[in-house]
Amino acid sequence: MPVRKNNFLLLAWLLLAVLVLAPAVRAQDAAAPLPIPAVPPAVAAPPTGTAPAAAPGPWRLAVNLEGAEQGGSASVSVQIVIVMTLLTLAPSLLMLMTSFTRIVIVLGFVRTALGVPSAPANQIVVGLSLFLTLFIMGPVFDRAYTEGAKPYFDGKMKSVEALDAAAKPLREFMLKQTRTRDLEFFLQLGHFAPTKVEDLPLRVVVPAFVISELQTAFQMGFLIFLPFLVIDLLVSSILMSLGMMMMPPAIVSLPFKLLLFVLVDGWHLVVQSLVASFHT
Repeated sequence: MPVRKNNFLLLAWLLLAVLVLAPAVRAQDAAAPLPIPAVPPAVAAPPTGTAPAAAPGPWRLAVNLEGAEQGGSASVSVQIVIVMTLLTLAPSLLMLMTSFTRIVIVLGFVRTALGVPSAPANQIVVGLSLFLTLFIMGPVFDRAYTEGAKPYFDGKMKSVEALDAAAKPLREFMLKQTRTRDLEFFLQLGHFAPTKVEDLPLRVVVPAFVISELQTAFQMGFLIFLPFLVIDLLVSSILMSLGMMMMPPAIVSLPFKLLLFVLVDGWHLVVQSLVASFHT
């Protein structure tokens, strides 16, 4: 106990000394003058008679869109907007302005007529339709590149002229597949005056082409359904005559439809008919 008491007394004396000496030390520091740093030679005052150098201004960023001064050519900003718009509308353009619509509908009818809605899968049907579209539209795309894109990249044609030249082969392809009555139908709906075929706007050609493609695809689907429908009727009649009313006719007719489709090389015939149906 005495040792602990002595320790407490020592600690109390130390705290008292700190409290007494601290104000004196702070006062002495405040009274002492601060040292004045020497001016380095690099920042010394300029000699008499010379003007001080101007301070560098803030950095600035200048953006210049080239191409706006060229007549008949869209500026870079407009070209960027056009490219982004085309990339956004690319799936719609691919489906509605090419042979993709007819092909994918006919292949869907083939799958439904066989009675196997999940074979082949949707990815296979869409993928096959896409590659058949590229195969059929290959000459059209080559013409569009040769007549529109290549001269523009070589600097021989303005952007607006190149766009019109690239759209011309695609317009000719759509007009070859479009029925005349569909074109006249949309001309009447739009209250257009009598117009030459080569002067028809795309807002008339594209919807007329889509309607014609749907009509042709459903006609081909009907012809594909007929032989499989005959097999379904024969199987249903045989099951009814045998009194097997509880047996689903679709299950019994499915092997016969698959056998018929394989024996006649159905996929070859369907793809050949699709490719031959386009007038290129």
